[in-house]
Amino acid sequence: MITLLTLFPIAGGLLVLALSKLGDLARVVAVVFAAGALAVAGLFWYGLDPRNPGMQFEEHHAWAPALGIAYHAGVDGLGVLMLVLSAVVTLMSLAASWRNEKHGPVYFALVLFLEAGLFGTFTALNFVHWFIFWELSLIPAFFLVRIWGGNGRAKAAAQFFLYTMVGSVALLLAFLALFVATGQFDFVQLAQLGRSGALTTALGQNLHWGGSPEHLAMLLFWAAFLGFAVKAAVVPFHTWLPSTYAEASSETTMLLTGAMSKMGVYGFLRVLLPIFPTQMQHAMKPLLWMAVASIVLPAFAAWAQKDLKRTFAYSSINHLGYCVLGVCVAAKFTGSDAGMAAEKAAALTGVLLQMFSHGLTAACLFWFIALLERRSGGLRGIEDFGGLRKVVPVFSGLMGIAIFASLGLPGLNGFPAEFLIFKGAFALAPWASSAAVLGLLMTAVFLLTVIQKVFSGPVNPRWSAMPDLTLTERLALAPAIALMFVLGLYPQLITGMLHTTVMQWVGGMGF
Repeated sequence: MITLLTLFPIAGGLLVLALSKLGDLARVVAVVFAAGALAVAGLFWYGLDPRNPGMQFEEHHAWAPALGIAYHAGVDGLGVLMLVLSAVVTLMSLAASWRNEKHGPVYFALVLFLEAGLFGTFTALNFVHWFIFWELSLIPAFFLVRIWGGNGRAKAAAQFFLYTMVGSVALLLAFLALFVATGQFDFVQLAQLGRSGALTTALGQNLHWGGSPEHLAMLLFWAAFLGFAVKAAVVPFHTWLPSTYAEASSETTMLLTGAMSKMGVYGFLRVLLPIFPTQMQHAMKPLLWMAVASIVLPAFAAWAQKDLKRTFAYSSINHLGYCVLGVCVAAKFTGSDAGMAAEKAAALTGVLLQMFSHGLTAACLFWFIALLERRSGGLRGIEDFGGLRKVVPVFSGLMGIAIFASLGLPGLNGFPAEFLIFKGAFALAPWASSAAVLGLLMTAVFLLTVIQKVFSGPVNPRWSAMPDLTLTERLALAPAIALMFVLGLYPQLITGMLHTTVMQWVGGMGF
């Protein structure tokens, strides 16, 4: 099933290209394949046994055994959650692009190719197999930004590509060193070596680099961390993100923030925590400082922006910072105290909820920006509007719900995630959590500022005839808005499926 799911959007993309001269039919085919991918991802959700702590739906085929390369795929609760999120965000992006005349069949095909890269990344369990999809997802994303972006798209796409490539090279070098030392590329096997301490021993025995094996293990950890930190936009490796999100078309940014940014956090959970648990503990202080910086500094930066897309771009960094904080505090505790284990479980559960909730909410917010740009002739400055709630009340109300979900209002999907992260973080790292609370405050400040300047106040006469959402647009947005309420009121829809996976991490930091 995993192979079929991964190949499904590739087949859809090729068919869209073949039908490119038929215009609207190609668009219909793209949406049908995206909806089909979501249905198959839903089957994984339905078929996952929440009582089974191991990998499920596994596929294992020899590829190049002498080189440690195998086609090894499987999913647990984390993997299934990311599959569903990727499918949901892809379908949302295509729906948002439906009336964008600039987005032709080639655009729709590249979106499907990107979806295949995401599926492969979130299911592969052998590094080489995984790295192929990690890099393949970069190619369609680059062209989506470079061809359909704004006036500064060339610089933004180049910056995005170079930053990600530097991180990928660091990842590749780290895992080549691990392979030379252990003969393994398999994430499950490497995690077992990392937990037992045999990984450091193997590095000392097989890599004679002139220093201690502990120092070499730390060096490899930081190299792998760099690859994931760039993708997750951890401060100070975040500077590519605001310009890329701002210059890409809003429909493309939905994909970048809703799904691609989660690849970095996924790497922290799937690779760093299981394979380098000791190294993460030794690097805890700088990791916590980076997590706090990723929460607080982007919130202040968002407050200073005058462009809606840049505001929500910095907001995305801020919200991913909560995920980084949750992962770091989870790595800090390895004892047997039941109370602390429960707090660690809370933090990790919050991270998984935050990944899904932020992906949904951020994609929805950029969808609203795309609709606003379409109605205003491309304008998106915070000062360009005013009083829109009187002119377009349905648009203002639904976007307001998404903003309050991003703010973490109780009853909406952002609240359970942030609550659980801070519940665990305050017990495990009180100083870092206390400092990070300032980011929560500033998030409220800049989001309420957006509401005040865009939706409140006197009506700008220029927009007095702006049309409200059409019936089709309301129906397209309704499932995403409804899901925000469902997850806010009943987060067990996700946490129930993830409980066994989280408890396995709590007990053994791994698969």
